[in-house]
Amino acid sequence: MLINMLKRALIIALSSLTLVACSSDKEIKKESDKETATHVVKEDTGVETEEMNQSPLTGIAQEEESSARSVAVMVNNHPKARPQSGLSKADIVYEVLAEGDITRFLAIFQSQMPEEIGPVRSARDYYIELAKGYNSLYVAHGYSPEAKEMLTGGFIDNLNGMQYDGTLFKRASFRKAPHNSYISYKHIVEGAEKNGFDMESPPKSLNFSDKGSTSGESAKSIMISYSQNQLFNVMYDFNEEEGKYERYSDGEQTIDYDSKSPVLVENLFIVETPHSVVDDSGRRDIDLESGGDAYLIQEGKLREVQWKNMDGRILPYDNDKPISLQKGSTWINIIPSSPGLAGSVSYQ
Repeated sequence: MLINMLKRALIIALSSLTLVACSSDKEIKKESDKETATHVVKEDTGVETEEMNQSPLTGIAQEEESSARSVAVMVNNHPKARPQSGLSKADIVYEVLAEGDITRFLAIFQSQMPEEIGPVRSARDYYIELAKGYNSLYVAHGYSPEAKEMLTGGFIDNLNGMQYDGTLFKRASFRKAPHNSYISYKHIVEGAEKNGFDMESPPKSLNFSDKGSTSGESAKSIMISYSQNQLFNVMYDFNEEEGKYERYSDGEQTIDYDSKSPVLVENLFIVETPHSVVDDSGRRDIDLESGGDAYLIQEGKLREVQWKNMDGRILPYDNDKPISLQKGSTWINIIPSSPGLAGSVSYQ
């Protein structure tokens, strides 16, 4: 899939933020073995570094080795569900379209487990496939017909609010259904024990480096448009002091509802792939297998790369060579490339 010329003409006012248009224009459309946390990581430079008790999904050193299984939770991104709980502690977050213009998050936790996560929303087949790539326990509330068949057929260990509403899943009084379903990590563990799920099988580690890409174009502000509906447009703004990206939806900074901690992102990975609408409800089929064009954004630099699906994981490549992630959290925005459904990315 070829990247179209990316518009870098960007004049957007999102709340108090303003991005000024760029002078040049482009447009883009868009492992589960047990392993110890002590291992050798081979970086892009070919230099090998050893990290003791390194988190498998962030690369950050931990005081103690973690044998915890990863947990992947469907998190609601409707405006009535914001701000969400738990996203600031996720190691990896996929943002993907559900129906219409609405995106949802698949938040994968392993190095940190927030006390509360939510609002929890319903499953779709492609989110389940992404969770399977990290051998995660999959948590959702509801499902599409295709997703229900996968979940009841044993494709992945899972907990669903359709079976546990009012027990493992609790309804928050400050929001209305379907935007008020929450689950605690305590209840996730309880549900896993009830079902005999193994919670001590950590995912195989990703490859990490201490620094982000030193090459690429300056990209201090990135805007992702899934459609003309600004409610689901996303902005990432580089925080020079932190060396990380802050995230905004419809001009509002993405923070944790409970702690008020901002979501800060070390690796922003934007991938383009074909989407198609498959039923009258607007449900989608999304190609997560073929690979294609992508952008990897780290430390204020944007690098044009490709994406590949490696054992269920969407990862960056350059000329068939894997690219190491910077140590820290990773957000993966999957945008449509199909005519009539195309997303776009602008940056400066």
